[in-house]
Amino acid sequence: MDLNSPLFDRIRIRPSCDEPKKAEGPACERPGCTQPGLHKAPKGRKQEGQYWRFCMQHVREYNASYNYFDGMNDAAVQAYQKDAVIGHRPTWAMGVNPGAKPGAKPDATQRDWDYVDPLGILRGEGAGPASRRARAEPPPPRYSAPVRKALDVLGLDEGADPAAVKAQYKALVKRFHPDANGGDRSFEDRLRDIIKAHDTLRAAGLC
Repeated sequence: MDLNSPLFDRIRIRPSCDEPKKAEGPACERPGCTQPGLHKAPKGRKQEGQYWRFCMQHVREYNASYNYFDGMNDAAVQAYQKDAVIGHRPTWAMGVNPGAKPGAKPDATQRDWDYVDPLGILRGEGAGPASRRARAEPPPPRYSAPVRKALDVLGLDEGADPAAVKAQYKALVKRFHPDANGGDRSFEDRLRDIIKAHDTLRAAGLC
């Protein structure tokens, strides 16, 4: 056998599976750690959508001490929890137009149909604004004050059916339970109000 044959230069050896492979992906962002940062951890309030990259050990340490409400007083936390019921969306009282200019009077010629009626035929038949003014007074509330308050605590209106009440109750309990917040017990008062409201609605036969 000729060991100097050029055929030996073409031989390639498949690498062993036991050889260590270079870690893929970003490195752990904890100073001094060389492990791959395969796990994301939120950076905190006012940095929503931004994450740290940690290895398993350091992401566990970070999550154990993470507190979204760090630096907020009790009043700010309660306000945040109240706004969370409506998804932090702005709300207005019924019948209020937030886009109207201050002091502006409602348009008396506004029609409640979606096509033009230049001859006023439909208004003459009682379909215009005058008919709205002539309508009877709204009926009294369907439920008692405690029931309406309980619905408000759960973020529901008086038209909510039993299925909607149960679904909202489960969602709120899951959101504010300490187990869902890393053991943080600052939501206990809010959770207690939710459970009490659910008991009130159940006693009224709404769930």
